[in-house]
Amino acid sequence: MHELSIVLSIIDAIGDESEARGLHDVEVVHLKVGVFSGVDRDALLFAWELACEGTPLERSHLDIETVPLVIYCANCLQNVTPPSLYQLCCPECETPSETIVSGRELEVVSLEVAA
Repeated sequence: MHELSIVLSIIDAIGDESEARGLHDVEVVHLKVGVFSGVDRDALLFAWELACEGTPLERSHLDIETVPLVIYCANCLQNVTPPSLYQLCCPECETPSETIVSGRELEVVSLEVAA
């Protein structure tokens, strides 16, 4: 489960940023996770609960925005959603695509802290 190592990295980054900015009591961590990132949402949530026990983030929770897979079709000259994660081609002209526009994200977008 590589989600645990991802969560531990996120917790470290939040700790460093919170300390630098004097933030306390993080309540919500907002993430963007692409469907093509290789990260399982449920495993990420489970790992978060485990990793946060006994830390200042113990009462916080994750708010995960799922980012869909979008590719660029060089033939149609537009961004499109492929038929599946395993078939990276244009649904209109069926041209394979080498360019992923979105769907691989894994980023902390923002934090909500208690006032």
